[in-house]
Amino acid sequence: MALTDVTPAKNARSGHHAPAALIAEHGLIGDLQTAALVATDGSIDWFCCPRFDSPSVFARILDTRRGGFFRIAPASDEYVVKQLYFPDTAILITRFMSEDGVAEIVDFMPVADNPKSVTDRHRIVRLVRGIRGEMHLKLQCEPRFDYARARHSVAVTEHGAVFEGAGLKLTLHGVPGLERHDGDVTTTRVVRADESFGVMLESGSDTPPRPLPFVEVWQLVEETARFWRNWIDHSTYRGRWREMVDRAAMTLKLMTYAPTGALVAAPTSALPEQIGGERNWDYRFTWVRDASYSVGALVALGYREEANAFMIWLRDRFEEHVGTSSGPLKIMYRVDGSSDLVEESLDHLEGYKASRPVRIGNGAADQLQLDIYGEAMFALTQVGGFRPPIAHRGWKDVSHIIDWLVDNWDQPDEGIWETRGGRRDFTYGRLMSWVALDRGIRLAREMGRPADLIRWTAARDAVYQQILERCWNPKRNAFVQYHGTDVMDASVLTMPITGFVVPGDPMWQSTLDAIEQELVSDSLVYRYNPSASPDGLTGNEGTFSICTFWYVDALARSGRLDQARYVFEKMLTYANHVGLYSEEIGPTGEQLGNFPQAFSHLSLIGAAVTLNDALDRQ
Repeated sequence: MALTDVTPAKNARSGHHAPAALIAEHGLIGDLQTAALVATDGSIDWFCCPRFDSPSVFARILDTRRGGFFRIAPASDEYVVKQLYFPDTAILITRFMSEDGVAEIVDFMPVADNPKSVTDRHRIVRLVRGIRGEMHLKLQCEPRFDYARARHSVAVTEHGAVFEGAGLKLTLHGVPGLERHDGDVTTTRVVRADESFGVMLESGSDTPPRPLPFVEVWQLVEETARFWRNWIDHSTYRGRWREMVDRAAMTLKLMTYAPTGALVAAPTSALPEQIGGERNWDYRFTWVRDASYSVGALVALGYREEANAFMIWLRDRFEEHVGTSSGPLKIMYRVDGSSDLVEESLDHLEGYKASRPVRIGNGAADQLQLDIYGEAMFALTQVGGFRPPIAHRGWKDVSHIIDWLVDNWDQPDEGIWETRGGRRDFTYGRLMSWVALDRGIRLAREMGRPADLIRWTAARDAVYQQILERCWNPKRNAFVQYHGTDVMDASVLTMPITGFVVPGDPMWQSTLDAIEQELVSDSLVYRYNPSASPDGLTGNEGTFSICTFWYVDALARSGRLDQARYVFEKMLTYANHVGLYSEEIGPTGEQLGNFPQAFSHLSLIGAAVTLNDALDRQ
């Protein structure tokens, strides 16, 4: 057994430093506790272990030279590649085609028998299959522990290698004949038609590197396929866009931390909203807002178990009653419910296409965002209608939230977009405060629970009046971003979704027209105009995918079905090759921001369900 100790400063990718794959050139695999991005060039470019918000082991997507990766690809550059998901699963197939031969890699992460049990054992399985002719393949495994900040050692054995660093051990099974290059390993192999071999990278392994028989690998393929197909079979959606809706649902499932039911906003960090800009945030946490919206999407597809699991996680946050300036709830947490999200910059990483700083943690965690209480209450009523199973202790928590909101709704906040340019009286914050108060009142009445209904009702009505009087701009003939501006904001597209406005109301119809004039570009929707409404950050950004899907939903509810269907079908063409969306769409149609983005996929589901139902009624 040979052993080498290597520092991150020595690490350089073997051979030439090819540009990292684009954000859109990746598929997602996962095991419901962590996930990995697999590029179309056969490279695993992002992987955090042992869970979503742990430090990265592979981060090539953020730095080609220093980030680390695990690649299996043709030794020659003369090939064409295709990537797809095995139907109705989260098993990814990357196929390499050349004149001499065709080979494919089947990538997946087996789901544990009990995914709700926290474990340090996670497996990335890579099955290599020869399809036609022969192909020379090169394997490179170059981990970079703790965001490429930690030293690591490597021990090469007859059947693989063991990497250790930053308190984490990774075992590479099923790879004889490895060559060591500093702290990295590589080998080449010819695969011919009808030949197959498996490779597995395992954390928390209780065995040294061992051979990986094909029958074992194939059994894992079948078990993983069975898990995902059984799960997707529970979907009740039978509408017009079933394939895209199913893929969006599986993507949300892949971003759910099974032990707690918490959904991360995205499995990645620091992917830019503008190339070369500073809008590079860490999204590997659970936002109350994002996860609450996911409840509606999951319930719409019949996934009540997942929706209920998140509501239990949210109930636990209610019970903590953290007394901070941001109220009884923080806007985001780690997947285990803890809230240590200190933001820092990784100055040693160059960033995706030199987009810096590369941030981990999130300084917005302590912002005041009043809307989160509305989204939480909206989710609660979607899970159980207006008679959800709330016991006495749970009702005391709900009452505490509503009582706090009665006293605090009428103040500026940072808003849904987490701007860093100061607090304002954002319309969306007022809207969702109204939703929280309204749903609290309805719950109390429907369930016969004790509540200060006179006080709650007075606050709800006061919010309603303020929105109508101060958030309505008569010159724009529209609801605007905040009191005193004429800037439009796509978040008001949720007004008909939450029931604040009747879609046929002339005030709403003219607001929809104003949004189309100011924020819609070739059917894609910006969230707002940063130049007209400074947000404390430099640069611009792409169109926001959730806003485009909200636009579809609003159009459908407003009776503009032909336009809604046109925009929706057009938006579907902006998905990447395996049906995934990042946060934004750039000027030339590229995916920008963290990837894949939960907000984008849950809003796709909502738009598809609303539009399909409207078309059926028509």
